[in-house]
Amino acid sequence: MAGPATQPNTNSTEPWQAKGGEKRVFVQGMFGQIAPTYDRVNRILSFNSDRGWRRKALDLIQVKSGDFALDLCCGTGDFLTELRARGASVVGVDFCRPMIELARPKIDGKNQLAVGDACQIPLQSGQFDVVTVGWGIRNVPDIDLAHREIFRVLKPGGRFASVDMAIPSNPIIAAISNWSFRRLVPILGQLFKSREAYTYLPESTQLFMTREQLKSSMESAGFKDIRYQNLRMGNICIHWGTKP
Repeated sequence: MAGPATQPNTNSTEPWQAKGGEKRVFVQGMFGQIAPTYDRVNRILSFNSDRGWRRKALDLIQVKSGDFALDLCCGTGDFLTELRARGASVVGVDFCRPMIELARPKIDGKNQLAVGDACQIPLQSGQFDVVTVGWGIRNVPDIDLAHREIFRVLKPGGRFASVDMAIPSNPIIAAISNWSFRRLVPILGQLFKSREAYTYLPESTQLFMTREQLKSSMESAGFKDIRYQNLRMGNICIHWGTKP
C-alpha cells in the first residue's frame, strides 16, 4: 500500500464495509490521521496490556537471538522493539508513511523500515525466520493474499504469528464486549479527535474472520501446525503457524 496517506473516498455506506481498493484507501488515510495518538490510545484501550500480548506471541513462536524477523503492518514499531529485545534483526513494513516515521526513533540504523503493501510485500522470497503482524490482518483488503505473501517471504521452518481482535465464544461475554466496545471506544476516539477511526475499530471486528476462518486461510496459504490462543476473555486472539 505504498504512497502517501490519502483521505478516503468510498461509495460504501460505512467505511468499515469497504472492500478491496476502497478499503485500502480508507484504512491508509485513517491510520495517517491517528498516527500521532496511536500509541497512547492503544495503551488506554488495552489497559496497558498490548505489550504483554505481543510478548506472548513471540513466546509461542520461540523468537530467539539471531532470527531475521519481518514485522508486517508494523505501525509505530511496538512489535519491532519486542523483537529486537530478543536479539532478532528486524525489518518493518507498513503502508502508512506517518506510522513508519513514528517507528524510526524506536529502532537504530541497523534495522530497516519500508513503506509497502501486505498483499504485495516488497521483499524477496524465503528471507525471514519470523513474521509478525499486530492488529493488521483485519485491515488488509485481501487476507488470503496477505497470508500467501507472508508464507512466501518466510524460510522453510519459518514461524508466523498474528495478534488481533476477536469475538468471544461465550455469547454473554460477546454481548457485553460488543455493547461496551461500540459505545465507549468511539467516545475515546472523539476525545482524541478521531471518532470515525475509533468507530471503525469495533465495527471492523464484528466483520472480521472467525478464528476458524483465519486458521483455514493460513492452511490454504500453506502453513502447518496452526494453532490459536485466546486472551482477555476471547476479545484478543493469537494465531500462529509454521512454513514446512
